Amino acid sequence: MSTVGKLLSIKGVDVLTTHPEETVFAAIGRMAEKGAGSLMVVDAEGKLVGVVSERDCVRKVVLKEKNPKTTLVKEIMSTALTVVSPSTAIEECMALMTQKRIRHLPVLEKNQLMGVISIGDVVKFMVSEKDFIIKNLEQYIFGA
Repeated sequence: MSTVGKLLSIKGVDVLTTHPEETVFAAIGRMAEKGAGSLMVVDAEGKLVGVVSERDCVRKVVLKEKNPKTTLVKEIMSTALTVVSPSTAIEECMALMTQKRIRHLPVLEKNQLMGVISIGDVVKFMVSEKDFIIKNLEQYIFGA
């Protein structure tokens, strides 16, 4: 059984963050610059307090005709977070993301933000794991 910890060891643990008092405009700029779909929102002590996604920005700012230069991240961030630990099974992450219709999962260990995994990370990891199994089975069957 593969775990989030294994995925993070391959992917890396670079976490893009923002803080609650940052403007939505600045947060969107960072997401665009880094090609990210979300930012983890951390307080002054580095504790995870929310997540802000492109979807939050569109639904809670653009569609409500708010000004992104004056709207703060804390006004639109999601605070009911689904999180996983490094020991969580990859299959469980896929199930959580599908069930809750979310694309990003913060990874916490002892309340410390260790990384973030996306649905794309999970799918890519699962495909590479399956490819590895298939290759090994072919070698076993055909004696290569």
